[in-house]
Amino acid sequence: MANNETEADLTGATPRRRPKPDVLEVGGRKLKPATLMMGHGYDPALSEGSLKPPIFLTSTFVFESAAAGKRHFEGVTGKRPGGAEGLVYSRFNGPDQEILEDRLSVWEDAEDALTFSSGMSAIATLLLSLVKPGDVIVHSAPLYAATETLIGRILGRFGVTWLDFPAGATPEEINAVIDRAKRQGRVALIYLESPANPTNALVDIQAVAAARDTHFAGVEDRPPVVIDNTFLGPLWQQPLRHGADLVLYSLTKYAGGHSDLVAGGVVGSKAAINPIRAMRNTIGTITDPHSAWMLLRSLETLELRMSRAGENAAKVCAFFRDHPKIDSVGYLGFLEEGSRQADIYRRHCLGAGSTFSLFLKGGERESFAFLDALKIAKLAVSLGGTETLASHPAAMTHLSVPDERKAALGITDSLVRISVGVEDPDDLIADFDQALAQV
Repeated sequence: MANNETEADLTGATPRRRPKPDVLEVGGRKLKPATLMMGHGYDPALSEGSLKPPIFLTSTFVFESAAAGKRHFEGVTGKRPGGAEGLVYSRFNGPDQEILEDRLSVWEDAEDALTFSSGMSAIATLLLSLVKPGDVIVHSAPLYAATETLIGRILGRFGVTWLDFPAGATPEEINAVIDRAKRQGRVALIYLESPANPTNALVDIQAVAAARDTHFAGVEDRPPVVIDNTFLGPLWQQPLRHGADLVLYSLTKYAGGHSDLVAGGVVGSKAAINPIRAMRNTIGTITDPHSAWMLLRSLETLELRMSRAGENAAKVCAFFRDHPKIDSVGYLGFLEEGSRQADIYRRHCLGAGSTFSLFLKGGERESFAFLDALKIAKLAVSLGGTETLASHPAAMTHLSVPDERKAALGITDSLVRISVGVEDPDDLIADFDQALAQV
Protein backbone atom coordinates (compact mmCIF):
# COMPACT_ATOMS: atom_id res chain seq x y z
CA MET A 1 0.00 0.00 0.00
CA ALA A 2 1.16 3.52 -0.67
CA ASN A 3 0.68 4.74 2.91
CA ASN A 4 -1.14 4.13 6.19
CA GLU A 5 -4.20 6.10 5.15
CA THR A 6 -4.73 4.11 1.96
CA GLU A 7 -4.42 0.79 3.77
CA ALA A 8 -6.89 1.86 6.44
CA ASP A 9 -9.38 2.95 3.78
CA LEU A 10 -9.22 -0.43 2.03
CA THR A 11 -9.28 -2.73 5.05
CA GLY A 12 -11.18 -0.81 7.68
CA ALA A 13 -8.24 -1.39 10.03
CA THR A 14 -6.70 1.15 12.37
CA PRO A 15 -3.04 1.66 11.31
CA ARG A 16 -0.59 0.12 13.74
CA ARG A 17 2.10 2.43 15.05
CA ARG A 18 4.92 1.09 12.93
CA PRO A 19 6.55 2.47 9.78
CA LYS A 20 5.24 0.96 6.55
CA PRO A 21 7.51 -0.12 5.02
CA ASP A 22 9.91 -0.62 7.96
CA VAL A 23 13.65 -0.22 7.40
CA LEU A 24 15.11 -3.71 7.89
CA GLU A 25 18.12 -3.43 5.61
CA VAL A 26 20.40 -0.77 4.14
CA GLY A 27 22.40 -1.25 0.94
CA GLY A 28 21.54 -4.94 0.92
CA ARG A 29 22.81 -5.39 4.49
CA LYS A 30 20.34 -6.86 6.98
CA LEU A 31 20.31 -4.64 10.05
CA LYS A 32 21.35 -6.11 13.40
CA PRO A 33 19.00 -6.18 16.42
CA ALA A 34 21.04 -3.53 18.26
CA THR A 35 20.33 -1.11 15.38
CA LEU A 36 16.66 -2.03 15.01
CA MET A 37 16.02 -1.36 18.71
CA MET A 38 16.31 2.38 17.99
CA GLY A 39 13.25 2.66 15.77
CA HIS A 40 11.77 -0.61 14.55
CA GLY A 41 7.98 -0.79 14.74
CA TYR A 42 7.44 2.93 15.30
CA ASP A 43 6.63 5.83 12.96
CA PRO A 44 7.21 9.28 14.53
CA ALA A 45 4.79 10.79 12.01
CA LEU A 46 1.93 9.01 13.77
CA SER A 47 2.81 10.66 17.11
CA GLU A 48 3.36 14.34 16.30
CA GLY A 49 6.96 13.66 15.26
CA SER A 50 8.00 12.45 18.73
CA LEU A 51 11.41 10.75 18.46
CA LYS A 52 10.43 8.20 21.10
CA PRO A 53 7.03 6.51 21.39
CA PRO A 54 4.77 8.26 23.90
CA ILE A 55 3.19 6.33 26.74
CA PHE A 56 -0.39 5.71 25.62
CA LEU A 57 -2.33 5.83 28.88
CA THR A 58 -5.78 5.02 27.60
CA SER A 59 -8.14 2.17 28.30
CA THR A 60 -9.83 2.13 24.90
CA PHE A 61 -9.39 3.25 21.30
CA VAL A 62 -11.79 4.92 18.84
CA PHE A 63 -12.75 2.97 15.70
CA GLU A 64 -12.96 4.69 12.31
CA SER A 65 -16.19 2.83 11.60
CA ALA A 66 -18.46 0.09 12.89
CA ALA A 67 -17.08 -2.23 10.20
CA ALA A 68 -13.55 -1.61 11.47
CA GLY A 69 -14.66 -2.40 15.03
CA LYS A 70 -16.20 -5.68 13.88
CA ARG A 71 -13.04 -6.58 12.00
CA HIS A 72 -10.87 -5.92 15.04
CA PHE A 73 -13.07 -8.01 17.33
CA GLU A 74 -12.95 -10.90 14.88
CA GLY A 75 -9.21 -10.98 15.58
CA VAL A 76 -9.51 -10.40 19.33
CA THR A 77 -12.03 -13.20 19.82
CA GLY A 78 -10.10 -15.67 17.69
CA LYS A 79 -12.76 -15.88 15.00
CA ARG A 80 -9.96 -14.83 12.68
CA PRO A 81 -6.45 -15.87 13.84
CA GLY A 82 -3.62 -13.42 14.31
CA GLY A 83 -5.11 -10.90 16.69
CA ALA A 84 -6.67 -7.52 16.00
CA GLU A 85 -5.51 -5.57 12.96
CA GLY A 86 -6.00 -2.33 14.85
CA LEU A 87 -6.18 -0.90 18.33
CA VAL A 88 -9.16 -2.08 20.37
CA TYR A 89 -8.88 -2.02 24.15
CA SER A 90 -5.90 -2.05 26.49
CA ARG A 91 -6.60 -5.56 27.74
CA PHE A 92 -5.95 -6.77 24.19
CA ASN A 93 -3.35 -4.44 22.69
CA GLY A 94 -1.91 -0.95 22.65
CA PRO A 95 0.71 1.03 20.72
CA ASP A 96 3.49 0.63 23.29
CA GLN A 97 2.86 -3.09 23.66
CA GLU A 98 2.76 -3.67 19.90
CA ILE A 99 6.01 -1.78 19.29
CA LEU A 100 7.63 -3.72 22.13
CA GLU A 101 6.47 -7.05 20.70
CA ASP A 102 7.78 -6.11 17.26
CA ARG A 103 11.21 -5.37 18.73
CA LEU A 104 11.27 -8.37 21.06
CA SER A 105 10.77 -10.73 18.11
CA VAL A 106 13.77 -9.23 16.31
CA TRP A 107 16.35 -10.69 18.70
CA GLU A 108 15.51 -14.29 17.74
CA ASP A 109 14.19 -13.58 14.24
CA ALA A 110 10.80 -14.85 15.44
CA GLU A 111 7.56 -14.43 13.52
CA ASP A 112 5.61 -13.13 16.49
CA ALA A 113 5.87 -12.14 20.14
CA LEU A 114 3.62 -11.39 23.11
CA THR A 115 4.36 -9.53 26.33
CA PHE A 116 2.82 -10.03 29.76
CA SER A 117 2.50 -8.40 33.16
CA SER A 118 5.19 -10.68 34.66
CA GLY A 119 7.32 -13.66 33.78
CA MET A 120 4.99 -15.94 35.72
CA SER A 121 1.92 -14.51 33.99
CA ALA A 122 3.60 -15.38 30.68
CA ILE A 123 4.23 -18.94 31.88
CA ALA A 124 0.74 -19.31 33.36
CA THR A 125 -0.99 -17.93 30.26
CA LEU A 126 1.02 -20.22 28.01
CA LEU A 127 0.26 -23.30 30.12
CA LEU A 128 -3.44 -22.48 30.35
CA SER A 129 -3.61 -22.16 26.57
CA LEU A 130 -2.00 -25.57 25.97
CA VAL A 131 -2.99 -27.86 28.83
CA LYS A 132 -6.28 -29.73 29.32
CA PRO A 133 -7.47 -31.65 32.41
CA GLY A 134 -5.76 -35.03 32.61
CA ASP A 135 -2.80 -34.04 30.42
CA VAL A 136 0.83 -34.82 31.13
CA ILE A 137 3.59 -32.21 31.12
CA VAL A 138 7.15 -33.36 30.51
CA HIS A 139 9.75 -30.95 31.85
CA SER A 140 13.42 -30.61 32.65
CA ALA A 141 14.59 -30.18 36.24
CA PRO A 142 15.18 -28.08 38.19
CA LEU A 143 12.74 -25.32 37.32
CA TYR A 144 12.12 -21.96 38.90
CA ALA A 145 10.20 -22.75 42.10
CA ALA A 146 7.05 -20.84 41.11
CA THR A 147 6.94 -22.75 37.81
CA GLU A 148 7.19 -26.05 39.67
CA THR A 149 4.40 -24.90 42.01
CA LEU A 150 2.20 -23.89 39.09
CA ILE A 151 2.66 -27.23 37.34
CA GLY A 152 2.62 -29.52 40.34
CA ARG A 153 0.15 -27.89 42.71
CA ILE A 154 -2.12 -25.57 40.72
CA LEU A 155 -2.53 -27.55 37.50
CA GLY A 156 -2.41 -30.72 39.59
CA ARG A 157 -5.83 -29.75 40.98
CA PHE A 158 -7.22 -30.37 37.48
CA GLY A 159 -5.70 -33.81 37.08
CA VAL A 160 -2.60 -32.61 35.23
CA THR A 161 0.46 -34.74 35.98
CA TRP A 162 4.12 -34.32 35.17
CA LEU A 163 7.28 -36.29 34.53
CA ASP A 164 10.75 -34.78 34.49
CA PHE A 165 14.31 -35.48 33.44
CA PRO A 166 17.49 -33.83 34.76
CA ALA A 167 18.72 -30.78 32.86
CA GLY A 168 21.80 -32.58 31.53
CA ALA A 169 19.92 -35.72 30.50
CA THR A 170 21.17 -37.83 27.59
CA PRO A 171 19.02 -38.48 24.50
CA GLU A 172 18.29 -41.96 25.87
CA GLU A 173 17.04 -40.55 29.19
CA ILE A 174 14.90 -37.94 27.43
CA ASN A 175 13.36 -40.56 25.15
CA ALA A 176 12.58 -42.82 28.09
CA VAL A 177 10.71 -40.10 29.96
CA ILE A 178 8.68 -39.07 26.88
CA ASP A 179 7.82 -42.73 26.28
CA ARG A 180 6.55 -43.07 29.87
CA ALA A 181 4.57 -39.84 29.54
CA LYS A 182 2.82 -41.04 26.35
CA ARG A 183 1.59 -44.13 28.19
CA GLN A 184 0.32 -41.94 31.03
CA GLY A 185 -1.86 -39.60 28.94
CA ARG A 186 -1.86 -36.84 26.35
CA VAL A 187 1.45 -34.99 26.41
CA ALA A 188 0.52 -31.30 26.30
CA LEU A 189 4.03 -29.84 25.99
CA ILE A 190 7.68 -30.39 26.80
CA TYR A 191 8.80 -27.56 29.06
CA LEU A 192 12.48 -26.72 29.47
CA GLU A 193 14.49 -24.26 31.52
CA SER A 194 18.06 -23.82 30.33
CA PRO A 195 20.24 -22.86 32.04
CA ALA A 196 18.33 -24.23 34.99
CA ASN A 197 17.51 -22.02 37.96
CA PRO A 198 19.56 -21.99 40.16
CA THR A 199 22.12 -24.68 39.24
CA ASN A 200 23.01 -23.29 35.77
CA ALA A 201 22.77 -26.78 34.23
CA LEU A 202 22.09 -26.84 30.48
CA VAL A 203 19.40 -28.80 28.62
CA ASP A 204 20.10 -30.30 25.18
CA ILE A 205 17.36 -28.54 23.20
CA GLN A 206 18.27 -30.34 19.98
CA ALA A 207 18.01 -33.74 21.65
CA VAL A 208 14.62 -32.85 23.15
CA ALA A 209 13.27 -31.62 19.80
CA ALA A 210 14.56 -34.77 18.06
CA ALA A 211 12.96 -37.00 20.68
CA ARG A 212 9.65 -35.15 20.34
CA ASP A 213 9.75 -35.48 16.54
CA THR A 214 10.47 -39.22 16.80
CA HIS A 215 7.75 -39.99 19.33
CA PHE A 216 5.09 -37.86 17.63
CA ALA A 217 5.95 -38.35 13.96
CA GLY A 218 2.85 -37.83 11.84
CA VAL A 219 0.81 -36.60 14.82
CA GLU A 220 -1.02 -33.38 14.02
CA ASP A 221 -1.34 -32.27 17.64
CA ARG A 222 2.29 -32.83 18.61
CA PRO A 223 3.42 -31.21 21.86
CA PRO A 224 5.45 -28.01 21.43
CA VAL A 225 8.91 -27.65 22.90
CA VAL A 226 8.83 -24.60 25.19
CA ILE A 227 11.89 -23.15 26.91
CA ASP A 228 12.47 -20.52 29.56
CA ASN A 229 15.59 -18.73 28.30
CA THR A 230 15.71 -16.06 31.02
CA PHE A 231 19.20 -16.89 32.34
CA LEU A 232 20.99 -16.40 29.02
CA GLY A 233 18.59 -14.16 27.16
CA PRO A 234 18.59 -13.79 23.37
CA LEU A 235 22.16 -12.47 23.33
CA TRP A 236 23.75 -15.68 24.63
CA GLN A 237 21.25 -18.36 23.48
CA GLN A 238 18.64 -18.43 20.71
CA PRO A 239 16.56 -21.58 21.27
CA LEU A 240 14.35 -21.25 18.19
CA ARG A 241 17.42 -22.04 16.10
CA HIS A 242 17.88 -25.35 17.93
CA GLY A 243 14.35 -26.76 17.72
CA ALA A 244 12.28 -24.95 20.34
CA ASP A 245 8.82 -23.82 19.25
CA LEU A 246 8.25 -21.16 21.92
CA VAL A 247 10.72 -19.19 24.04
CA LEU A 248 9.74 -17.63 27.36
CA TYR A 249 11.41 -14.72 29.13
CA SER A 250 11.10 -12.95 32.39
CA LEU A 251 11.57 -9.50 30.83
CA THR A 252 12.10 -8.27 34.39
CA LYS A 253 15.63 -9.58 34.07
CA TYR A 254 18.07 -8.72 31.26
CA ALA A 255 15.51 -7.19 28.90
CA GLY A 256 14.36 -4.72 31.55
CA GLY A 257 17.78 -4.76 33.12
CA HIS A 258 17.40 -1.98 35.70
CA SER A 259 15.43 -3.77 38.45
CA ASP A 260 12.59 -1.27 38.07
CA LEU A 261 9.84 -3.23 36.30
CA VAL A 262 8.15 -6.64 36.15
CA ALA A 263 7.16 -8.18 32.81
CA GLY A 264 7.28 -11.37 30.73
CA GLY A 265 7.44 -12.35 27.09
CA VAL A 266 6.95 -15.23 24.64
CA VAL A 267 8.34 -15.46 21.09
CA GLY A 268 7.73 -18.03 18.37
CA SER A 269 5.83 -18.71 15.18
CA LYS A 270 2.47 -17.07 14.55
CA ALA A 271 0.76 -20.46 14.64
CA ALA A 272 2.25 -21.27 18.04
CA ILE A 273 1.55 -17.79 19.42
CA ASN A 274 -2.12 -17.56 18.34
CA PRO A 275 -3.68 -19.74 21.10
CA ILE A 276 -1.59 -17.94 23.74
CA ARG A 277 -2.78 -14.57 22.43
CA ALA A 278 -6.40 -15.76 22.67
CA MET A 279 -5.86 -16.80 26.29
CA ARG A 280 -4.14 -13.51 27.12
CA ASN A 281 -7.05 -11.59 25.60
CA THR A 282 -9.44 -13.54 27.81
CA ILE A 283 -7.65 -13.33 31.16
CA GLY A 284 -5.97 -9.96 30.68
CA THR A 285 -2.31 -10.67 31.42
CA ILE A 286 -0.89 -8.13 28.95
CA THR A 287 1.94 -5.74 29.85
CA ASP A 288 0.79 -2.31 30.99
CA PRO A 289 1.70 0.68 28.74
CA HIS A 290 4.20 2.20 31.16
CA SER A 291 6.16 -1.03 31.63
CA ALA A 292 6.10 -1.59 27.86
CA TRP A 293 7.51 1.91 27.33
CA MET A 294 10.25 1.29 29.91
CA LEU A 295 11.16 -1.96 28.18
CA LEU A 296 11.48 -0.12 24.87
CA ARG A 297 14.03 2.12 26.59
CA SER A 298 15.88 -0.87 28.02
CA LEU A 299 16.06 -2.85 24.77
CA GLU A 300 18.13 -0.05 23.25
CA THR A 301 21.01 -0.92 25.61
CA LEU A 302 20.44 -4.67 25.95
CA GLU A 303 23.54 -5.69 24.02
CA LEU A 304 25.76 -3.15 25.81
CA ARG A 305 24.57 -4.13 29.29
CA MET A 306 24.70 -7.86 28.76
CA SER A 307 28.13 -7.72 27.12
CA ARG A 308 29.61 -5.73 30.02
CA ALA A 309 27.96 -7.99 32.61
CA GLY A 310 29.28 -11.07 30.82
CA GLU A 311 32.82 -9.69 30.77
CA ASN A 312 32.57 -8.85 34.48
CA ALA A 313 31.27 -12.32 35.35
CA ALA A 314 34.23 -13.98 33.64
CA LYS A 315 36.66 -11.97 35.81
CA VAL A 316 34.68 -12.50 39.02
CA CYS A 317 34.37 -16.23 38.45
CA ALA A 318 38.09 -16.54 37.80
CA PHE A 319 38.61 -15.02 41.27
CA PHE A 320 36.12 -17.39 42.92
CA ARG A 321 37.53 -20.51 41.26
CA ASP A 322 40.90 -20.05 42.95
CA HIS A 323 39.59 -19.05 46.39
CA PRO A 324 40.21 -21.55 49.21
CA LYS A 325 36.74 -21.03 50.76
CA ILE A 326 34.92 -21.88 47.50
CA ASP A 327 34.14 -25.52 46.76
CA SER A 328 33.07 -25.02 43.12
CA VAL A 329 31.69 -22.44 40.69
CA GLY A 330 28.73 -23.32 38.46
CA TYR A 331 29.75 -20.99 35.64
CA LEU A 332 29.26 -21.97 32.00
CA GLY A 333 32.72 -20.71 31.11
CA PHE A 334 34.26 -23.40 33.34
CA LEU A 335 32.65 -26.52 31.89
CA GLU A 336 34.93 -29.53 31.71
CA GLU A 337 36.25 -30.07 28.21
CA GLY A 338 34.71 -33.18 26.66
CA SER A 339 31.79 -33.30 29.11
CA ARG A 340 28.17 -33.46 27.98
CA GLN A 341 27.51 -29.99 29.42
CA ALA A 342 30.45 -28.59 27.44
CA ASP A 343 29.09 -30.21 24.27
CA ILE A 344 25.64 -28.65 24.81
CA TYR A 345 27.26 -25.29 25.49
CA ARG A 346 29.33 -25.48 22.29
CA ARG A 347 26.25 -26.24 20.17
CA HIS A 348 23.69 -23.96 21.82
CA CYS A 349 25.32 -21.00 23.54
CA LEU A 350 26.92 -17.79 22.32
CA GLY A 351 28.25 -16.76 25.72
CA ALA A 352 28.57 -17.93 29.32
CA GLY A 353 26.20 -15.33 30.78
CA SER A 354 26.55 -13.34 33.98
CA THR A 355 24.46 -15.40 36.42
CA PHE A 356 26.06 -18.40 38.09
CA SER A 357 25.90 -20.69 41.10
CA LEU A 358 28.59 -20.52 43.78
CA PHE A 359 29.14 -23.41 46.20
CA LEU A 360 30.86 -22.36 49.43
CA LYS A 361 32.66 -24.78 51.73
CA GLY A 362 30.21 -25.29 54.58
CA GLY A 363 26.45 -24.82 54.70
CA GLU A 364 23.79 -22.27 55.54
CA ARG A 365 25.86 -20.57 58.26
CA GLU A 366 28.78 -19.90 55.91
CA SER A 367 26.50 -18.86 53.05
CA PHE A 368 24.58 -16.42 55.24
CA ALA A 369 27.80 -14.97 56.68
CA PHE A 370 29.09 -14.35 53.16
CA LEU A 371 25.84 -12.74 52.01
CA ASP A 372 25.51 -10.55 55.10
CA ALA A 373 29.06 -9.20 54.67
CA LEU A 374 28.57 -7.93 51.09
CA LYS A 375 28.84 -4.16 50.69
CA ILE A 376 28.58 -3.52 46.92
CA ALA A 377 26.60 -6.55 45.80
CA LYS A 378 23.01 -6.38 47.03
CA LEU A 379 21.36 -9.19 48.97
CA ALA A 380 18.25 -9.57 46.83
CA VAL A 381 16.54 -12.08 44.56
CA SER A 382 16.24 -11.60 40.78
CA LEU A 383 19.01 -11.29 38.21
CA GLY A 384 20.05 -9.54 35.03
CA GLY A 385 20.06 -6.00 36.44
CA THR A 386 22.73 -3.34 36.18
CA GLU A 387 23.65 -4.01 39.81
CA THR A 388 25.18 -7.20 41.19
CA LEU A 389 22.74 -9.33 43.21
CA ALA A 390 23.34 -12.33 45.47
CA SER A 391 20.83 -14.67 47.14
CA HIS A 392 20.44 -18.06 48.80
CA PRO A 393 18.07 -20.19 46.67
CA ALA A 394 17.47 -22.96 49.24
CA ALA A 395 16.25 -20.44 51.83
CA MET A 396 14.69 -17.93 49.44
CA THR A 397 13.53 -18.50 45.84
CA HIS A 398 13.33 -22.31 46.23
CA LEU A 399 12.23 -22.45 49.87
CA SER A 400 8.86 -23.93 48.85
CA VAL A 401 10.51 -26.89 47.09
CA PRO A 402 10.43 -30.00 49.33
CA ASP A 403 13.77 -30.67 51.02
CA GLU A 404 14.24 -34.09 49.44
CA ARG A 405 13.66 -32.65 45.96
CA LYS A 406 16.07 -29.78 46.61
CA ALA A 407 18.71 -32.31 47.66
CA ALA A 408 18.11 -34.40 44.53
CA LEU A 409 18.42 -31.32 42.32
CA GLY A 410 21.60 -30.06 43.97
CA ILE A 411 19.99 -27.00 45.59
CA THR A 412 22.01 -27.22 48.79
CA ASP A 413 22.56 -24.90 51.74
CA SER A 414 26.04 -24.14 50.41
CA LEU A 415 24.70 -22.76 47.11
CA VAL A 416 24.66 -19.00 46.56
CA ARG A 417 23.32 -17.55 43.31
CA ILE A 418 25.08 -14.47 41.97
CA SER A 419 24.05 -12.20 39.09
CA VAL A 420 26.91 -9.91 38.12
CA GLY A 421 26.07 -6.38 37.00
CA VAL A 422 27.94 -3.63 35.18
CA GLU A 423 29.99 -2.19 38.05
CA ASP A 424 33.79 -2.08 37.91
CA PRO A 425 34.88 -5.74 38.10
CA ASP A 426 37.85 -5.06 40.39
CA ASP A 427 35.53 -3.34 42.86
CA LEU A 428 33.27 -6.39 42.82
CA ILE A 429 36.19 -8.73 43.40
CA ALA A 430 37.32 -6.62 46.36
CA ASP A 431 33.80 -6.85 47.80
CA PHE A 432 33.60 -10.62 47.39
CA ASP A 433 37.09 -11.02 48.84
CA GLN A 434 36.28 -9.11 52.01
CA ALA A 435 32.96 -10.93 52.39
CA LEU A 436 34.66 -14.33 52.15
CA ALA A 437 37.09 -13.20 54.82
CA GLN A 438 34.09 -12.97 57.19
CA VAL A 439 33.12 -16.61 56.60
